[in-house]
Amino acid sequence: MFMLHIENTLISQLQNSSVYKSSLEEQKTNNNEFSNLLIKAIDNVNELHQKAGKATKEFELGTTDISLAEVMIARSKAGVATEATIQVRNKAIEGYKEIMNMAL
Repeated sequence: MFMLHIENTLISQLQNSSVYKSSLEEQKTNNNEFSNLLIKAIDNVNELHQKAGKATKEFELGTTDISLAEVMIARSKAGVATEATIQVRNKAIEGYKEIMNMAL
């Protein structure tokens, strides 16, 4: 019982310390940075797909002087970006599962 009281006292002192509070704020900032990075990456993939679709449409309609090679390059860039995004997602899921299976 005495040890439990000491542990609770130490935990409350730690939670009230400025180091703990700044650590929490830093963690929130890091989470926001990761979220922003992820959002930007997904937006970039979306933009590449939109450019590829636009290039394909313009080539099919003949409205601009875009070549078949330019269309294929745009589509390849979009495909590679999608594959990279899928791999990042798979690694994130794999890491999550590994953490969930850890013994405490």
